[in-house]
Amino acid sequence: MLDANIKNQLKAYLEKLQRPIEVVASLDDSAKAQELRGLLVDIAELSDKVSLREDGTHSLRPSFGVTVPGEAPRIHFAGIPMGHEFTSLILALLQTGGHPPKVDAAVIEQIKVLPGRFDFETFISLSCHNCPDVVQALNLMAVLNPGVTSTMIDGALFQDLVNERRIMAVPTVFLNGQEFGQGRMTIEEIVAKLDTGAAARAAEEIAAKDAFDVLVIGGGPAGAAAAIYAARKGIRTGVVAERFGGQVMDTLGIENFISVKETEGPKLAAALEQHVKQYEVDVMNLQRATKLIPGKVVEVQLENGASLKGKTVILSTGARWREMNVPGEKEYKAKGVCFCPHCDGPLFKGKRVAVIGGGNSGVEAAIDLAGIVSHVTLLEFADQLRADAVLQTKLNSLPNVTVITQAQTTEVTGDGQKVNGIRFKDRVSGEEKQVELEGIFVQIGLLPNTDWLKGTVELSDRGEIVVDAKGQTSVPGVFAAGDCTTVPYKQIVIAMGEGAKASLSAFDHLIRSSVA
Repeated sequence: MLDANIKNQLKAYLEKLQRPIEVVASLDDSAKAQELRGLLVDIAELSDKVSLREDGTHSLRPSFGVTVPGEAPRIHFAGIPMGHEFTSLILALLQTGGHPPKVDAAVIEQIKVLPGRFDFETFISLSCHNCPDVVQALNLMAVLNPGVTSTMIDGALFQDLVNERRIMAVPTVFLNGQEFGQGRMTIEEIVAKLDTGAAARAAEEIAAKDAFDVLVIGGGPAGAAAAIYAARKGIRTGVVAERFGGQVMDTLGIENFISVKETEGPKLAAALEQHVKQYEVDVMNLQRATKLIPGKVVEVQLENGASLKGKTVILSTGARWREMNVPGEKEYKAKGVCFCPHCDGPLFKGKRVAVIGGGNSGVEAAIDLAGIVSHVTLLEFADQLRADAVLQTKLNSLPNVTVITQAQTTEVTGDGQKVNGIRFKDRVSGEEKQVELEGIFVQIGLLPNTDWLKGTVELSDRGEIVVDAKGQTSVPGVFAAGDCTTVPYKQIVIAMGEGAKASLSAFDHLIRSSVA
């Protein structure tokens, strides 16, 4: 099943195994089972430390488990983990075989002492770029703690189970049969959710910290650049991030980051974090800022009750997906209302969906979905699409796409469990119309994450932080950078440059303040 090049790469990886491992297959008579068996045979032939058994008893077939000889598998893959999940398979093999994980020692110890039984099931799609992080985190937890099991389930292969559990978005995680969470989750986030005392311990530790010379709020490209530039000046630097990497973590293909021909958001986010950690930067992840208190030393209050202080502060809180704000949207979020066509599209195979938004993101989403679903209806508020001409040409060539302009979305409808339609008003005739469908993909731009700053720093009518040419806000000693500001063109490369500029401006402010 694997080509020669991949086999050679995988063989090199398997040389890192420190102990024998066993792959236990649970197969049936399906074509997919034979395809899976071919993959497992290929893997077993690449290392004398890997053995294959075909007497598995897992209820989901085809599937397989990874374990050490003499123990029942705690890691299971229901489906064929190719695409984005191939890395999850490689890591499961290596970590089960004793290869050390790249996770902070404190997190590893926290996992090892978690008491109780935790049986995780993660529903994924092989095209989802968010899913592997969750699968890999739970698999590692299963390696480290005998009370944890982790099962990856390919939603496209197990459609009956997807319908039974009413899965409308991936990744969706179940713990002991109950829904645990949706969307990207880091291993730190998962452990913090299980370890109820972790938040209080983190708050106590944060509250004891001295004032930083530069305190960066946000861990996306702008925040990472600001932190690196500050640390290189030899001054005390801290970063508070709700999720290090920010919105880049939700970006699939990146092909316009200068000097890098192509990459993916999660890879770039990991590289940013590794670069920041090469310096003496105090990174406080999984922390949300809730209030900014100006002063000679600026105070930032956090959601967990702790406060941090900075002689200067750089705001780089980024942006989030803009919502439609119509009745039914919140009720059916992740129950048919989605924001990532790459992740959730495969769950709507053969179904009817709508895309809201006629810009590049909306038209690209419609083109991608048209190859999976039975029909796409694209709704645009304006009188014409705003996407690039080449994208519109491609869209118009597709037979299963309907484009409706001058459409004002008014309501998402459903049956109480999932979406069944969308209502919109024709802005020319005023007529109310409804489209029956099973999924809605919202692609209408971004909103800056600045609600917590209202009344403190000057914001534009769009909620963006108003900055001058040096990144200075209306509050002395407080600077801002990236997608949360009035700087035009929300691009990764621009955000990084603005982060560097804000950091240099903060350093200049520190010098001048100390002289004064």
